[in-house]
Amino acid sequence: MGVFLLLLCNVVAWLTNLLLLPGNWAILAITATFVVFTPEDAPRSIQWSTIGIMLGFAVLGEILEMFAGAAGAAKQGASKRSLLLSLVGAIVGSTIGIVAGTPLPIFGSIVGALVGASFGAFAGAYLGEKWKRRDNNQAISVGMAALVGRLLGTMGKIAVGAVMVALALFDSLT
Repeated sequence: MGVFLLLLCNVVAWLTNLLLLPGNWAILAITATFVVFTPEDAPRSIQWSTIGIMLGFAVLGEILEMFAGAAGAAKQGASKRSLLLSLVGAIVGSTIGIVAGTPLPIFGSIVGALVGASFGAFAGAYLGEKWKRRDNNQAISVGMAALVGRLLGTMGKIAVGAVMVALALFDSLT
């Protein structure tokens, strides 16, 4: 029962990555809590070395999201204002995407959050560039780079989170 509850909580935490929340850190905290409250001689437990490996993965996920989200836009010459507005736009877009996707069963909110965050990143970067009085082509170029970067960064973080969930499950069952 404990392993099932661990898996359920970790999957819920993993899904929060789509909301641009620290889902991988929640997976780590949930799994570490499981280790603390599970006796070492229990038939289903997790080793502290697994927690250390998961910590490394959580850091990797943050690095992927941060660099992928900003690197493309910065490469296109994005201003600091555009990078900040891109982040704000991603958060707002993710929230709107969740609401818009809710009517679609199961995956609607997930897809809505991912698409909303990507287009929100585009809108924020585009507005930031226009605010700096850059021409439309430059603003679109920076916006598209922010969109692609946000999409790739979020997918990378989600992939890392899936590995973390699988690692915790595997170690708890062996």
